[in-house]
Amino acid sequence: MYYPEELVEEVRTRNDIVDVVGQYVRLTKRGSTYFGLCPFHNEKTGSFSVTPGKQMYYCFGCHAGGNVITFLMEYENYTFPEALKVLAERAGIVLPQREATKEERREADLRSRLLEINKEAGKYFYYQMRRDREQKAYRYLTGRGLSDETIRRFGLGFSNPYENDLYLYLRKKGYHDDILKETGLVKIEERGAHDKFWNRVMFPIMDVNSRIIGFGGRVMGQGEPKYLNSPETRIFDKGRNLYGLNVARSSREPNILICEGYMDTIALHQAGFTNAAACLGTAMTQGQASLLKRYTSQIILTYDSDAAGTKAALRAIPILKEAGMTVKVLNLKPYKDPDEFIKNLGADAFRERIGEATGSFQFEIAQIYARYDMKDPESKTDFHRAVAGRLCGFSSELERSNYMESVCEEYHIPLTSMKQMVIEEARRTGVSGSQTPGVRPVREKKKEKESPIRISQKLLLTWLIESPELYHKIAEIITPKDFTDELCSRVAGMVWEQLESGLLNPAGIVNYFINDADEYKEVAALFNTKLRGGMTKEEQEKAFAETVLRVKKHSLDEAGRRAADVESLQEIIKQQAALKDLHISFD
Repeated sequence: MYYPEELVEEVRTRNDIVDVVGQYVRLTKRGSTYFGLCPFHNEKTGSFSVTPGKQMYYCFGCHAGGNVITFLMEYENYTFPEALKVLAERAGIVLPQREATKEERREADLRSRLLEINKEAGKYFYYQMRRDREQKAYRYLTGRGLSDETIRRFGLGFSNPYENDLYLYLRKKGYHDDILKETGLVKIEERGAHDKFWNRVMFPIMDVNSRIIGFGGRVMGQGEPKYLNSPETRIFDKGRNLYGLNVARSSREPNILICEGYMDTIALHQAGFTNAAACLGTAMTQGQASLLKRYTSQIILTYDSDAAGTKAALRAIPILKEAGMTVKVLNLKPYKDPDEFIKNLGADAFRERIGEATGSFQFEIAQIYARYDMKDPESKTDFHRAVAGRLCGFSSELERSNYMESVCEEYHIPLTSMKQMVIEEARRTGVSGSQTPGVRPVREKKKEKESPIRISQKLLLTWLIESPELYHKIAEIITPKDFTDELCSRVAGMVWEQLESGLLNPAGIVNYFINDADEYKEVAALFNTKLRGGMTKEEQEKAFAETVLRVKKHSLDEAGRRAADVESLQEIIKQQAALKDLHISFD
């Protein structure tokens, strides 16, 4: 979708970035900048900044940055048109509608038709379950303790024990084979058409906007597979959706409960826990974690208490934490799953268990403990070493100390011995000394370092954005062509143009790079390079002059290496000599 540059800029300027970001992140003002915990990575100390003067955000930890449009794109996983539409509506701006291309119309129509067919299928399955001639599924659901209201609210249904019942129904509704084969509900072959689901209890799967995007079917009694899901289609991506999240996202609870399956989710909702959702027959994915992060920062895993449930929880914890959420694990024993627990002990007991949920770190340590024989000295030492290895993973010394004390108390480990083992383990595994006290810094795997000259070019751009009055001090010395880094040079050209016109707009510059996620983040970084603070005026003047000199000198050196004739080289040498007399004053 194309929108004129002027319109995009109007939408952006009509949405103050502090107001928009403040709806998602708790911000605290420090001087002229606001700070908070970064929503794009897990951190304890706020390194996420929002600068009203620039109308930009930037995280000094993970380097996420951009303007109000890119923030919505990153946080809500919106496309550019989707983010622009939300912000336009917020500002009361009507976006013009352009004629869609033939391909865009075809794709939009296909998605719309698939949603329409899924809705029809959902109504059909529900009707089949409630009609008088077939009470099998209804008896199964009520036998599992579900009320009529719960069955209706979740749209539960039944697929008849006939191989093409749904197919014939949809054909009568006017849908042709070419669209039906895209739904995943039927399989069309030369010998005929066959329904994917038959003789199963049906669970409509809805997206966060409560549109049916797929189905899950469960056998009643014996049969394999026990659960069967719709295949992935243009509207159904099981790795980026969760069952029940359309309701859970609106819950007033401070967390979301993650279950293993449909019945657990439904049982929890019926018991009053409307903040429950479930993965769709897969292990937790990064896409699901990102989706959850939109609606909560706290997850409580309520997976089955068997070995498979424990394994699933251990896989999910790092994925959820990487997305920036705190994770706890619910103890369901002596029962297997939430449904069974509530049937036996009730909702009040389940709520008590939520209050007692185990932190993810303690849960992981408990699983490690179960693998060792504490009566065997060697095995016991191995357990202590495994604990020390996990403790090395904390970047915060205070957090590590708190967990160390807790683990030592629970497992009767001498605290001083564990501290020494953490130091030894950090040295052995190469953990940075800045993370673990008493440990010499170990040379970490080398990251590709940014060249000093690129850092200087970024510093100069940041300096001019922060203090545009400095532009006229260097306008005759530096031009955008002196920025030898390709991206810096492109951005410098825009900055120079804006400074000349007197209308500096760094957030607007980001719009030019918005179609390339990597580029717009880099551009945001160009305007947020850390300047040394606490300097006197004289020190600032000297640092700025040195940065300008470094950029210009490098530019002339590069030009000298490319000089095609003697005259050009002589002119470059003359300019290089003149740099010795360069003086820049703030006055």
